[in-house]
Amino acid sequence: MSAKSLPLIVINMGGEMMYILDQRLKAQNVPIDKTKKVLNDIVGTMFNAKFIEEIFKPQELYSKRALRTLFDRLAHSSIMRLNAASMDKLYDLMVMAVKYQVLLCKRPQDIILVTLNHLDIIRTFVEGSPVTSNLVENVFRQLLRCYGSLGPGACMLIRQTLLSFVQDIHIRVSIFLKDKVQTNAGRFVLATSGQLPVGIEIPGKIRICEPGNEKWRTMDFNCGGSYVLGTKEGSLEMFGDRVIRLGTNMYSSIRPSEASVSHYGGSASSSSEPDIYTPDPRAKAQLDLLSKLIGSSNSKRGSVTEFKLNLFNTDEEEEQTLPVTMTPTMPEASGYKVITIDASKKKQNAELSHIMADLNIESSGDTEYTDDLLALMDSVK
Repeated sequence: MSAKSLPLIVINMGGEMMYILDQRLKAQNVPIDKTKKVLNDIVGTMFNAKFIEEIFKPQELYSKRALRTLFDRLAHSSIMRLNAASMDKLYDLMVMAVKYQVLLCKRPQDIILVTLNHLDIIRTFVEGSPVTSNLVENVFRQLLRCYGSLGPGACMLIRQTLLSFVQDIHIRVSIFLKDKVQTNAGRFVLATSGQLPVGIEIPGKIRICEPGNEKWRTMDFNCGGSYVLGTKEGSLEMFGDRVIRLGTNMYSSIRPSEASVSHYGGSASSSSEPDIYTPDPRAKAQLDLLSKLIGSSNSKRGSVTEFKLNLFNTDEEEEQTLPVTMTPTMPEASGYKVITIDASKKKQNAELSHIMADLNIESSGDTEYTDDLLALMDSVK
């Protein structure tokens, strides 16, 4: 597992969160000033210099529960409020979008370009705030310093770590189903055609070198797809052309009804990992730092009115999606009927009282018993 995966998953999932919130805020006709404030506050907290410095330190990837808590706190770092069902839907959309992007990277280094695409669009959300824009540019510089010189092997290890994190999450997303890039089982469909990365030859040839022969002979085969040679390398410059489209805002031109999820085999928000009960101390410390940053920003907010954002099209749809929370260790979760026995009070039952009276052994008045074993043995003689 790579110790450099955490910043990439935080930035990419954070970018997807910003795309979704921007789309829902516009769909619900939230005033522009409130929309800008929400986006600025969340980006300002997520890219706070102290927090970014902590997550860029080499460390293990967070557990699913810890990462879910992180984005729950980020989403509520402004005047916007989400209930449990909307937060679950938001997180599921974020996870599946990042899984799709990492899975479709045609070469390991593309994960860096995907992250830069997210940063490019996040910068457009906060371009009216110089302070927040500087925070985004600081993250860009940190990203290039940490990942700009990585080779294919290190990038492949990062990609493998991210895919291991999301491998058991299969949530159907309507926009993916509509584009036929996801099956009804929640698994993504990999394309067998398209443009190849720069430096990669079109598949379909096998080169064979015979022993003792300096000449190569080639053998052609049908690769089953139609490919085009790549002509341009993606740029790592701050305002460069990334070439690839993965990581851009796919919600910018869709209807609100298309950004919905349906679960197949569980939600990304509910995790049965064993490590959620023994959290990583570093992750806990970083979450505590984030809480302090959010607390300080809340104190500066003043008397701005909070508002609720609904990620569903109607309130009825949201109510139908609200989960029935039940602890797995409770008998109710397994379908058993629970019988409660109250032994704190004696019931006034005549028959039971009579039976208990018959079972009561009272000591005789002319014989004195003690708890001493020798005394009891003497009394038997």
